[in-house]
Order: sequence, then structure tokens, then C-alpha cells
Amino acid sequence: MTPPDNDSARIDYFLDAVWLSDGLAEHTASNYRRDLVQWCGWLAERRLDSFLASADHIRDYLATLAHDYQASQGLSESDKRALPPLKRGKNAASRARLLAALRRYYRFWVEQHVLPIDPSADLYNPKLVRPLPKTLSEAEVEALLAAPDVSTPLGLRDRAMLELMYATGLRVSELVTLPQVALGWREGVVRIEQGKGDKTRLTPMGEPAQLWCQRYLEQARPLLSGGRTDTAAFLNHHGEAMTRQGFWFIVKRYAGQAGIAAERLSPHVLRHAFATHLVNHGADLRVVQLLLGHADISTTQIYTHVAKERLQRLHAEHHPRG
Repeated sequence: MTPPDNDSARIDYFLDAVWLSDGLAEHTASNYRRDLVQWCGWLAERRLDSFLASADHIRDYLATLAHDYQASQGLSESDKRALPPLKRGKNAASRARLLAALRRYYRFWVEQHVLPIDPSADLYNPKLVRPLPKTLSEAEVEALLAAPDVSTPLGLRDRAMLELMYATGLRVSELVTLPQVALGWREGVVRIEQGKGDKTRLTPMGEPAQLWCQRYLEQARPLLSGGRTDTAAFLNHHGEAMTRQGFWFIVKRYAGQAGIAAERLSPHVLRHAFATHLVNHGADLRVVQLLLGHADISTTQIYTHVAKERLQRLHAEHHPRG
């Protein structure tokens, strides 16, 4: 084929071709375009064409982005925004995404017999340090759970949701979309449909969550539903299914009442606390994996790094210098 004669047209041609062949997601295509445009802009400043770039050029570019990212960390947010995008640099995750875009871009042109070699083929991804999940101590969780005013229908709903999430490790998306029929409080289990309903897991909820869910379903939900027939277990004040944003607002509000700093929160904070506290108390990692619904044990292993309480206790009990 005869390729376009400039980088801008090449990027358009590449993205159109990949979209047609692979159904590239809009978000991914947007990221690819931004990364490739910035890469070609960096090359243009050096009077280079993207088809003439070498592995050394890519290494230099990645090193520049890493250096600029580190330098920008000492700036205020307003000063960062004032910088041109490239001068802000990119963190390791963004550099890894960039390298993935370059690999796909150059591999495409090699497959089209336009380029003889892929300059990105032998490059390693930037080393990623996986962040530890944010979690809470057991005392902080107790304070959070006790924060709602359970004398009101909304407070009773909030207590039931918080108790259930901490007792089962449900994802926020699973919690807010949970149908009422899946909340088996009489049996003490929750049935969660994963993916597109092709996989189901049963998770025990424990007696406290079981009792709070019973109280909510019998006393509060009928008042919130207002006679509507929404099948969701947890309803907002309009009688409609709770949203992720609505639940996140609830968690932040009660965390403030419990004296928990906002920066220590995440939407999945109770899910992380559920897993961490199980590991702290000696739960087998495979069991935690099943309860969380993780497909791969490596995803669950992150909780061994935050289970400090159990490790410290074992050290104190069994080490001669403990």
C-alpha cells in the first residue's frame, strides 16, 4: 500500500483501520490518538518523521516524560495545569499505555509492509508499582457502621447497605444493582450475578448484616418504594434504584461523621476492609478469592501486603525478640 505522507494522516488511517478490524473502543481510540499526536509532536521538534524513529528515540522520549513527571510533582496544581501537556510528563502507568499505543501503531505499519521493522518491539514496559488498596481499621469500620440514624428509613437503609458491603465484600456496582430476590436474608446469603449473568457466586452475609437487612426490607423499603415496583433491593428517596454516585456520597458523609479523613476513602473502601480483615484473622487466600469473586488469585494477593495487624501479632507471639 501507499501510506499517507504525514504523521497526522497516518494516525487517522491507523485508528480507522484498527477500529474497523478490532472494534476499538472510543475511550481507547481517544487515548491512542492523544499519545500518538504527542509522540509525533515530540519527533517533529527534532525534525523527525514517525516512520524514521528508532528504539533509541522511543527510549529518550519515555525518559523525558519520566523526568518531567518527577519534576512536576513539586508544583502546585495550578502550576501543573499551566505547563504544556508534555512538560507535565507521564507517570509509569501512562508511559506503559503510551508504549502500548506505539507498539500497536508500528506493528500495524509493519503488517502493512510499509515499515521493515518495529522500533518498539524489544522495549520493556515501565515498571509499575501497584498501589495498595485503601482500607480502614476494624475500629474505624465500627464507627462508620454506627454513623447512620437508624430511626429514619434512609438511615436504616444506609446501615443495611454499609453492613452488607462490609460483611460480604460486594463491589459497589454489585451492591447498588442487587435485586431484592438475591438478598436472601432468611438463608443468610447473597446471590451475585457476575459479568453478564454467566457466573454466580453465593456469599454468606453473617448475622449482623442479616438482621439489618431484615429490618430494612420489612420496615424501611416499603416506605421508600411508595408502591413502586422497582426490583432493586436498595432504593433512594425517589423509590428508584440507588446509584454508585449516591452510595459514594453516603459513604463520604458518614465517614466524616466517624472522623475518617477523606483521603483515606475510596468507593470500594468497605470491600477492601472486608478482605484485609479476613486475611488479618487468618482466612485462607483462596477463600477470600472466592468471596470477592476474583478470577485470578494474583488479584487477591494484594491483601497480603496490607494485612499488617496479623503479621505483627504473630511476630509478637512467636518471635523471641517480639
